[in-house]
Amino acid sequence: MSGRRGDDGDEARRRTEGPAGSDGRSIALPVLRDGDAPGVRPEALLPMDRRQALKVMAIAAAGPTLAACAPGEERADPTAPAPVSNPRATGTAWDPDLVAPVVPWERTLTDDELSSLAVLCDVILPADDRSPAASALGAHDFIDEWVSAPYEGNQRDLVVVRGGLLWLDREASARFGSGGTSVRFRDLTAGQRTAICDDICYEPNAPAGYEAGARFFDRVRYLTSTAFWTTEAGMRDLEYIGNVPLGQWDPPPPEVLRHIGLE
Repeated sequence: MSGRRGDDGDEARRRTEGPAGSDGRSIALPVLRDGDAPGVRPEALLPMDRRQALKVMAIAAAGPTLAACAPGEERADPTAPAPVSNPRATGTAWDPDLVAPVVPWERTLTDDELSSLAVLCDVILPADDRSPAASALGAHDFIDEWVSAPYEGNQRDLVVVRGGLLWLDREASARFGSGGTSVRFRDLTAGQRTAICDDICYEPNAPAGYEAGARFFDRVRYLTSTAFWTTEAGMRDLEYIGNVPLGQWDPPPPEVLRHIGLE
């Protein structure tokens, strides 16, 4: 399999980026959907990293419980965020403590599933001379966190991911097992894994009977790309230069820094 940006990597780029999702839309960073986090107000949707977004979603879901607690009062809800560590945050749904973010749900995928998922993430985004492989940046852990979230859309993704991992192992055995011996997708050679993924990398071109596998691959590709390109290494890979000081302006004067408590 060629690298994700090589001149001869058309198939690899299609596996990585895809002309469109299974619903016909181009790959894009995820946004909160109706029903994902009841009560989230527009100001909560300002740019933030993925863990901050998950934090706001979690706190919004627990909002009524948090609102009923007085400052310092012990929370009875075991899924409520930890006590506020940032004295500048009120700890409410609209002013959460993002200095010490906590994801208040248990991870769902097993170690065995995560091992297989990590291999698939690396088929989608392998290491090259510019950045590490997706699994080295925790893409499979991000997907685990995503599909473990107690929201309807995330739970649908859990079914898709778990079913797809089983499908990959069945397909690996059907193609490359010998004498009735089963074989795992993660144990195949790089070329064998690529051969399977080439058939499911784009649903309109998938062979008959492979449509479900293609939808699974499309979803994992989307989540892997989201995880990868929202890390520092991923943003360097994109050559994204936002959110960094450019150096052509003088810093704020000392009295301003003292006024806002940043001196």
